This record gives sequence, C-alpha cells and structure tokens, in this order.
Amino acid sequence: MALLVNVGFDNWFTDEELTAELKALAPDLDIRPMSDAGNLAEVSMLATTVLKSGLPEQLPNLQLVQKLGAGVDSIVAHPSLPPHVRVARLKPNEPAHEIAEFCLAYVLHGQRNIAQHEASQKRSAWEPLAPKRPTHTTVGVLGLGHIGGMTARLMRDLRFRVLGWSRSPKEIEGVDCRHGEAALLQMLGECDYVCAILPSTPATRHLMNEETLAAMKPGATLINAGRGDLIDEAALIAALDKDTPGRAVLDVTSQEPLPAESPLWTHQGVTITPHVSGWHLGDAMKDVVENYRRLEAGSALLYEVDRQRGY
Repeated sequence: MALLVNVGFDNWFTDEELTAELKALAPDLDIRPMSDAGNLAEVSMLATTVLKSGLPEQLPNLQLVQKLGAGVDSIVAHPSLPPHVRVARLKPNEPAHEIAEFCLAYVLHGQRNIAQHEASQKRSAWEPLAPKRPTHTTVGVLGLGHIGGMTARLMRDLRFRVLGWSRSPKEIEGVDCRHGEAALLQMLGECDYVCAILPSTPATRHLMNEETLAAMKPGATLINAGRGDLIDEAALIAALDKDTPGRAVLDVTSQEPLPAESPLWTHQGVTITPHVSGWHLGDAMKDVVENYRRLEAGSALLYEVDRQRGY
C-alpha cells in the first residue's frame, strides 16, 4: 500500500511540502508525491484537494480519496471515480478559525465604516462617522456545522445578535438557531450581514437565488465562504443593482479561477478574494496519517463522506 499526494492545483502547498510533513509524522509509511509516484498500482490512498481528470483511471487499486480540506463536492461527483472508492474529508480547527475570522473581518469592515474613511482620506476630508454597535447589528450564519458553528460563536462572543440557519434543527448557546426552508426567508430579512458557510449539495446549489436575495435586508452584506454554487451569480448581480443585498464578499465562485470576463470583477458592490478564507491545515495532517493506518487495518475512517448525500 502507498499514499499518493497530489494537491491538484497551484498557489498553495506543493505535493512535496505536504509529503515531507506527512513523512515527518509517519516515517514508517510509504508516502509519495506525484512527482515521484513510482508504481501507481501500489497506491491505495490519494490525498488531494482537486481531483484531476483522468487520475482515478491511473490508480487501479485506489481505495480511499482523502480530501485535504472540508468540501468534497467535486470529488464525490467526479465522473471517473469508481463507486467503490471511499471518500473522507478533514475537520481541522485552524482553517475553521481562519474562515470565521475572514467573515468577521468583513463584518468589521462595515461596522467601522472602513470604506467611507478610505474615501474621505482620498479627498483629504475629515469626516467622522459613528461606528455601528454590535448589539444593534444582526449577523446571520447559513450552515451550522463545524465551521459555521465556530463562526456563529465568534460573532456571539463579540456581542452581535446572531441568527443561525441549517436544514435540520441545531442548538448553539446564545445563537437563535432556525431551520428549514420556511424559516430562511424571514431570517434573511432580519440580517445586516449574512455569512454563507454551506457545503455544495443538490439541496444548497443556488440556495441564494432571485427569491432569497430579494428577501435580504436592503443594504445588507452577503459573505460567501462556503461553496461558489450556493449563489446564482446572475441573480446576485441583478439583486445588487437593487441594493438587496447592498454588497457581496465572495471568497468562492461558481468557476475558479474566476474568468477575467466575469462581471463580478468590476461590479462596485462586489469584493472578490481568491478562495483564501481558510488556508492552513494545522494539525489535520495527523488525521490523514490516521486514516491511512485505519485503511490498512480495516478500521472505521475519520470523517468518511456519504457519497450519495455529498457530505
């Protein structure tokens, strides 16, 4: 058995860097980067972020794809991944904290009138503006799993009024948790900021569409740090022109990298960041090693995904 590391895209950690980190944790295991893969028939486990087209066909004895992150939508739906191959994801705390901090950064950007102060400076104008009070501000969090729950608690601890939404009932102390489709529209109308941290599933794709965007509070900010296909981007542009929402912060888009011709780049109500909200894996590499050992032993895997449900 061998573990193959193939990140699948540039501008992050390299295969060799992650392989070295894994080998430091488990020097007894056969762990290889794609650049030195050797006999691919020996590979039983693949650690990846973006599963490249055609790669599964080159791995005849593949048993497990380990996502180096949380979102597995593109892996479970990969057209050449055999149905018997299992999929697992990570639930690391460090990138979850980073995503929560990303959402907070853009909430505070609005609360502290940063854009207005920057505009005043360009005009050499001394124009005091009162910051908005967190106790008078409502932050909504769509998705109350590992990352969304952490985001909701962070906002709560900073004295914001926090509403949480999920498809099934959840309970978080100090957070007004709501669930189901009927509760979504009303909740959106109450929020000054909406932080979307949902996985990509058939039930969440285009959850933010013409109807739900129109239900948002005029001038509100929509922050998407979940999956790009959560938002109907054509409907978003039309909604921004009507000020519902007034602003959108998109760390993820339906196509990545975002094409240069996309109108999202130039819309005055949109801020684009290139999928950087959660970057570091922290101690989650230990879970990759643990899953390799569990696969060898025939034991239950950590964070195995139901491929039918998509999470």
